[in-house]
Amino acid sequence: MNDRTLGIAALLLAAFLAWFGHGLEAAFAYEPVGPRAFPLLLAAVIGLCGLRLIVKGGNPAAPNPPGANSRIALMVLLVLVYAWLFQVVGFVLATAVVAACVGRLFGGSWLQCSIGGASLSLLFYVLFDRLLDVVLPLGWLEGLL
Repeated sequence: MNDRTLGIAALLLAAFLAWFGHGLEAAFAYEPVGPRAFPLLLAAVIGLCGLRLIVKGGNPAAPNPPGANSRIALMVLLVLVYAWLFQVVGFVLATAVVAACVGRLFGGSWLQCSIGGASLSLLFYVLFDRLLDVVLPLGWLEGLL
């Protein structure tokens, strides 16, 4: 794979995000921007980066080191598990568990990853739920937070 191939893939992803995000509408106006702003902004950034890669040229990419492909596959699986856990157990627990697992994939110890995952999930909960007024599911922690 080279930069141009990655740029074309980025443009395709940006087009999909723009198409998907354009149709998002809230049933009621709960925030001034609405739900379509994030996917459209993300599509614009990914599209610009894709264009840059296409224009820049075709640097060949080095092959992945041994074991990287299995870690990439596990990351994709973790994203799917996170999407399921998010609704079942809530944002804080799902984020802590998945962040700890991702940290383990990158070589951290269980202690480091557990502390980092718990800290990250609580920090993001306070940031989004309390400061930015983004409602997040609490799941099993409903009565505690």
